[in-house]
Amino acid sequence: MVAGVIGHVDHGKTALVRALTGMETDRLPEEQRRGISIALGFAHFTADSSVVDLIDMPGHERFVRTMISGATGIDAVLLIVAANEGIKPQTIEHVDIAVLLGVRRAVIAVSKADLVADHEAEGVARQASAFAARAGLAAATPILTSATTGQGVAVLKQALASAVRDGAAPADDGFPYLPVDRAFSIAGYGTVITGTLRRGGLAVGDELAVIPGGLAVRVRSLQVHGAAVRTASPGERVAVNLRGVEPAQVPRGTALTARGLLTSSPWLSVTLRVVAGSPSLRTNVRLMLLVGTNEVEARLRLLDRDVLEPGETALAQLQCAEPLAIPARERFVLRTLSPPMTVGGGQVVEPMTARRRRHASDVLARLTALAEAGPARIVADEVARAGAAGARLDVLARLAGVAPAQAAAMLGDAPIVIGRGGVAVMQSAIDAVLGRITAVLAASEPTHPDGLSRDQLAALLPEAGPAVLDEAIARLVAGGSLLHAGGSLRIRREAREQNRAREEAALAVRLTETLRRGGLSPPDPAKLAPDPQTRRLLDRLVREGVAVRTLDRVQKREILFHREVVEAARRQLAPLLANPPGLLTGEAGAALGISRKYSVPLLEYLDATGFTRRTGDRRTLARPAETG
Repeated sequence: MVAGVIGHVDHGKTALVRALTGMETDRLPEEQRRGISIALGFAHFTADSSVVDLIDMPGHERFVRTMISGATGIDAVLLIVAANEGIKPQTIEHVDIAVLLGVRRAVIAVSKADLVADHEAEGVARQASAFAARAGLAAATPILTSATTGQGVAVLKQALASAVRDGAAPADDGFPYLPVDRAFSIAGYGTVITGTLRRGGLAVGDELAVIPGGLAVRVRSLQVHGAAVRTASPGERVAVNLRGVEPAQVPRGTALTARGLLTSSPWLSVTLRVVAGSPSLRTNVRLMLLVGTNEVEARLRLLDRDVLEPGETALAQLQCAEPLAIPARERFVLRTLSPPMTVGGGQVVEPMTARRRRHASDVLARLTALAEAGPARIVADEVARAGAAGARLDVLARLAGVAPAQAAAMLGDAPIVIGRGGVAVMQSAIDAVLGRITAVLAASEPTHPDGLSRDQLAALLPEAGPAVLDEAIARLVAGGSLLHAGGSLRIRREAREQNRAREEAALAVRLTETLRRGGLSPPDPAKLAPDPQTRRLLDRLVREGVAVRTLDRVQKREILFHREVVEAARRQLAPLLANPPGLLTGEAGAALGISRKYSVPLLEYLDATGFTRRTGDRRTLARPAETG
């Protein structure tokens, strides 16, 4: 368990952490000189085989942003209230932030109990307990403590260890997500970053990306609680030694995650709650968004109203000043720009999105469904909503906040097909596309007896996504009901196909004989093949080597010769080309009895195939051994 140590400045948080763990979390000289925490402090202890990580968070209002970055990923809070002061402004703000970030478990310690009478300390304990309950934190009876005398420290350790045992293990979403809270360099090791592993696991050797930006890095080594490990699990505080990056490239605010999984977007669709005591929030107000360990200015766009009052929750969008790559279901906090104060927060519903219409019932219904459903329900609902267009697994994964492999596994035994390109589609939807393809091709037979191209078919089936259409075509072709030939698709009808085969064979013979009779002055291919079917047959003759394709570069048209005619020309030219100085183009054409229209393309073909070698304006025989 990772517990955030929260509370007002000077309420003894750091001293109590020191008493619990024996570790000093105020590392900076300025912290030690001023006696207040400025940066995040980290410590841990073990009790009854339970390991508890503590993040000591600054209590001063000037360092609330630092506190929020430390609260990313905590499972519970250790709420500290001083017996001699009671609930103070930063106590309230810290608890608000913890609740906004989804924390529901708390252990309450009343510090400095040695400075007041017992009844006063007990009164503060009752006050703190009631305050935590109103905020939505579940906590046992507060513990009276003193870091000076040691009062209650052992009891507090047991309470924290019990919280570990009672808490659920963090869910593994199948991909790592580690917001960076510190980055530094160690001589001999290079760059090290630290943070709380929010999702998934990490292992030595993992190839990861730094977001935003997508910089590729590799995990060189890992530490948990100062000990080297091969793997780290979700929820653990971890130090990661990275290869291929400098500390300045992974500052606080960036995060490590799987390559290619998260995409950046300037728009986030969210659920938003305004905390009690905050001013009302109007649409279009500019606020500071704090998510993970990052902070960026954002403009609020309420989707179903113009004003959101304290204590109310609504669907909204945040237009960020710079694109963010945030997993779905991640928690965030909003603060005013001036004066800075925490006013609300919530959860990311759509992490990669665009500007949505306001007061649109369909938009609100879909976002409500996304906000209320778990990952498995989101995946199934989105596939159903996509219909015949299909839904890509990587998009489903981002929307559900899980890895693509988990998104696929969540489909389970549902009647859903995962086709080409990782596109998921309902079986009923692909069945409908299969039927529509057959119907469309049958209806087009009178006007398109040779069938339709894939693009023509797609234009007549706009409801089918490209990957779904290709999957359906492949199934029909594999099943034998559809024929894909010459770039066209048509229904396979055995009698018709037999007749077509006979007709094509006869036509191929006629085309071959026409080219042979044409000799070295063959007919224009455009006239020889005026229709697509004959054109396809000519192309087939070229592929089979029966016809030789050359190019008239002047007229920008092709000229086809029969292969036997080309061989005869080679035999005729060979002895002439073998005698120095070879032949000019005109001389070669005269020897063959053809004009430049035909001689130039033929000679360039002979050059390309290595039969002749061109030097200046003359050609000589390049392969004497083949003259016979």
